[in-house]
Amino acid sequence: MQAQTVAQQLAALGADGVQLDLPQLLKYQHHTYVLDLAPQQVIQSKLAGSYLARSKGRGMEFDEVRHYQLGDDVRTIDWRVTARTGKVHTKLFREEKERPVFVLTDLSPSMHFGSVLLTKAVQASHLAALVGWHARERGDKFGGILFNGQQIRELKPASRSVSVLRYLQQLIDLNNKPVAPELQSIGLADAVGQLRRLVRPGSLVYVISDFSALDANVMRHLQSMRMHNEIRLCQISDPLELQIPATASGQLALQTNAAVLQLDLTPAALKQRYAVQQQQQQTERIQFWRSLGLRHMQISNASSLRSQLVAIQQPTLAQAHSAPVNTSGTVHGQ
Repeated sequence: MQAQTVAQQLAALGADGVQLDLPQLLKYQHHTYVLDLAPQQVIQSKLAGSYLARSKGRGMEFDEVRHYQLGDDVRTIDWRVTARTGKVHTKLFREEKERPVFVLTDLSPSMHFGSVLLTKAVQASHLAALVGWHARERGDKFGGILFNGQQIRELKPASRSVSVLRYLQQLIDLNNKPVAPELQSIGLADAVGQLRRLVRPGSLVYVISDFSALDANVMRHLQSMRMHNEIRLCQISDPLELQIPATASGQLALQTNAAVLQLDLTPAALKQRYAVQQQQQQTERIQFWRSLGLRHMQISNASSLRSQLVAIQQPTLAQAHSAPVNTSGTVHGQ
């Protein structure tokens, strides 16, 4: 397949790589098949819903027949099996549980950067929109948290399309009004802490961020939520965060709290050390998340979300659906 230019890829997405609008996010209504929201662990919600729990109880979905035991409801006796076997049998049912879907979307200053196609904030918003539409399609209640470094917006879970549209409008509003890094007063730990207070047991929780502000407080909140909910971490990354391009050369100015430093990008040894360091850091982080039972998915902002998820869900179809990336794009950011 011939490589598409950045302009062609952006045109296909209906995006400019930096700003968000509603038509851009509405498109994901038609691509929910690339995401799987099926429960991966026991559903612990006390509310009735459309998911079958592994525990047996008085639900609507028939499960099996067993010998009658003291305390069983006589209304569940299976008289046909009882008559055939000569022993009293009772029916068992699967309990139906509700599973709200919560999404935390990080739109803080570090997310407003992109070196190829989209900013990390735009890609995160695309993923949040896809999760929202998929939740709507499955009949799940949908809500969550959004934050941009200065404010946190909380949306309690609700059913129907209105809950998704409400979330999308907040994504557009916060993304299109980025906060300068020096004005940031709210971090990822604050947002995850508020999410922890919002979620109810038995929920599916997506945390979409670059996790550049990952600290002990964030992990403490995630561990607490993990006890009663399914947590899926979605890390949005940019190619420049993983390695320095082989063709990069010359002096790079780095701003620190103390001074401006000059870094020579020409030496190949420097690029190698940087790539190894970043890979090691990422490997350690993923291993730690897995040890806590947290599911992790890494998404690049250098290609379309749909092509990446198709590659994850259906490897055999990846080539047919993926859109090659032209790495000569310009940097999107503040």
